[in-house]
Amino acid sequence: MNTVTRPRILVVGAGFAGVECVRRLERKLSPDEADVTLVTPFAYQLYLPLLPQVASGVLTPQSIAVSLRRSKRYRTRIIPGGAIGVDLKSKVCVIRTITDRILDEPYDYIVLAPGSITRTFDIPGLTDHAFGMKTLAEAAYIRDHVIAQLDLADASQDPAERASRLQFVVVGGGYAGTETAACLQRLTHAAVKRYPRLDPGLIKWHLIDIAPKLMPELGEKLGRSAQEILRRRGIEISLGVSIAKAGPEEVTFTDGRVIPTRTLIWTAGVVASPLIATLDAETVKGRLAVTAEMCLPGHDGVFALGDSAAVPDLAKGQEGAVCPPTAQHAMRQGRHVADNVIATLRGQAMRPYVHKDLGLVVDLGGRDAVSKPLGVELRGLPAQAVARGYHWSALRTNVAKTRVMTNWLLNAVAGDDFVRTGFQARKPAKLKDFEYTDAYLTPEQVRAHVAGTARLDR
Repeated sequence: MNTVTRPRILVVGAGFAGVECVRRLERKLSPDEADVTLVTPFAYQLYLPLLPQVASGVLTPQSIAVSLRRSKRYRTRIIPGGAIGVDLKSKVCVIRTITDRILDEPYDYIVLAPGSITRTFDIPGLTDHAFGMKTLAEAAYIRDHVIAQLDLADASQDPAERASRLQFVVVGGGYAGTETAACLQRLTHAAVKRYPRLDPGLIKWHLIDIAPKLMPELGEKLGRSAQEILRRRGIEISLGVSIAKAGPEEVTFTDGRVIPTRTLIWTAGVVASPLIATLDAETVKGRLAVTAEMCLPGHDGVFALGDSAAVPDLAKGQEGAVCPPTAQHAMRQGRHVADNVIATLRGQAMRPYVHKDLGLVVDLGGRDAVSKPLGVELRGLPAQAVARGYHWSALRTNVAKTRVMTNWLLNAVAGDDFVRTGFQARKPAKLKDFEYTDAYLTPEQVRAHVAGTARLDR
């Protein structure tokens, strides 16, 4: 009796791109057309743009972590782990599960959407003493840490210790860094009223970036407006400056200043997932070089998108232009690549990806925001309405929308709360502890592992 096996579609990553791809595949493919498998350490989609609001306590962590299993139609098999290597020739993905078991997952079609990791540099002490803002765990941890600094400063009898615990440094003048500094500064400004022994003047926030402008994508006027808002709140902004070295109780800037601090938050950009390096394929600034259809040239059935792929930006009409690593592109690329996978399965022609950028929104907390929807520059409450309206509409489920809206309304009426949740252990967890960048294999190790497993199976 002949057994006909269904094509195996493997999707790597449950970010905006991966989840949108899986949802589209489930809607448009009948169950007997293909088997769909998703590789992700967590069975939820994280709405990353709202992470600073989790760190500041405006939103609860579960409100922006949308379960992948809520849909009654969900039939995708989930492997709880991360892809650590791909053998394109053998069509095998090597996976490390959350229990550190190594699996070999064969595929017929693979969609690579592993996302990105925090970009770091060879700065002494950086990974040992800095916090990141890329995961839900990091956001919750930073909130605990910042409130703990207020508690410890209030209890301290040492003026030097008190001063160092009440200074905070954020590196990165992009959207993540700017929103993180803005939201957390509002938290400490509100919280210090509950600490009568603390001098509010001792709380200082520093936002630094090596670039000459804050969020240059916003343009000159809006970028300047954002700076004015932050400076009016008391945040010290230093441009053209980075970190020379980091220690447990102080940070040295490249301009020679030494800032006593116990809190260094690093948000200076992202790079493609280390998984891309295991493919031994052409890259563009670390991102996988793909066609406008999001296919990997020379390899049938291999698609890549999102932060880890250099997808040509045809809407710009400029040679060499690639899509920026933003949520609006990732979501649309996810749906588009699913259509191209289905077209390939059915022997139809694929379509190139084209999307014109809808604009930018920056939520600075409270009534402060700057937005540029469709090129229209907005500030204040209109910008805040656009920013929150965009984020709210982009949330995937009605449950998530309800939770976020409820959190926003509760925060507006009742204000912030300053409770430490207890996530912070006695052993500090820093940048190196949240992103497992040492878990990936080299291309040679991938090939050797797959070949060794194949010999054992024979």
